[in-house]
Amino acid sequence: MTSGIVSPVSDPATEAARGRNAAAGLRLPVGVVSTGLCVPPRVVTNTELTRTLDTSDAWIRSRTGIEERRYLATGLSTSDMSVAAAREALRRGGVAAAELDAIIVTTFTPDQPLPSTALMVKERLGAHRAVPLDLTQAACAGGIYALVVAAHLLQNTSYRHVLVIGADAGSRATDPQDRGTRVFLGDAAGAALLSPTAEGFGILSWHTDSELSYEVEIPAGGSRTPTSPETLQRRDQYLKMNGKAVWTMATDRLPRSIRETAARAGIGLDEVGYYLLHQANLNIITEAMASLGVPAERAPTTVRRFGNTAAASMFTVLHETLNGPAEHGDVLIMAGIGAGFLWGSMCLRHYTARG
Repeated sequence: MTSGIVSPVSDPATEAARGRNAAAGLRLPVGVVSTGLCVPPRVVTNTELTRTLDTSDAWIRSRTGIEERRYLATGLSTSDMSVAAAREALRRGGVAAAELDAIIVTTFTPDQPLPSTALMVKERLGAHRAVPLDLTQAACAGGIYALVVAAHLLQNTSYRHVLVIGADAGSRATDPQDRGTRVFLGDAAGAALLSPTAEGFGILSWHTDSELSYEVEIPAGGSRTPTSPETLQRRDQYLKMNGKAVWTMATDRLPRSIRETAARAGIGLDEVGYYLLHQANLNIITEAMASLGVPAERAPTTVRRFGNTAAASMFTVLHETLNGPAEHGDVLIMAGIGAGFLWGSMCLRHYTARG
């Protein structure tokens, strides 16, 4: 692991490297130092779901590509998974919790409306000086948005380490009677530790966009429609989703965002080693890669094993890629779309001390 201190040496190669980071609007280069992952031990297969839902294993596999997902045990919550993922990321990065300057938790399933889930995580980690930040309504795109926030916090030279956590207990937000949402979501948390890195590495560019839509929503429980006996009878406390609208938006906006991010970084699509897409649906990933004209093998997946883990999903593939096949200097693009709709992507060049 490197200290990541920016070299004061000024030469053409260094200036060119700085230019690559400047494409992201970053004066100081920052990157992902390490990652962590937490998936609950309980495996829920498609066959198990067919016992209570009007569906079949064949239907679920053909429509989603999902074979199984994980459910969080009763009595545990999003913060429990977040702490576990955070501890692994800190251990792998060789950074003590007390050294963290900020913790960003992105989730649409916080432990409760108040107090802050990020604050709960901070206290349990012992990250006493960290600023706790909650990003609660970016849903499945939360990972990109949280990474952008972390990168900008690290432009302040008094900040050295920011921990980003994407975590969701989607099984708690889906209606056990609704096959349209129940078969998709699982529970997980992923963490990424960001710190200053070498010139020309880390975040090279990013892109975000949005379009207000209620095609994916939880109708009740907010100030507009507080929880009441009537909302409970309508089951409006659960996630509602128009699958066709999601397909249309995801298969169009994700490739567009990826192309924009690659262009901003000055990177050709064929130069990207790994495409780390939101793991919502295997068919969406396949369609997006076909639209890009890139072999599907360059998009690692976890959706078969974990299902759609919302804010955690991009972190599941980031974790397995950075701790698996990725090598020093490899270019990766992360991309996700979530309820809202909000979407975005980010291009990174992987740095390892071994490089």
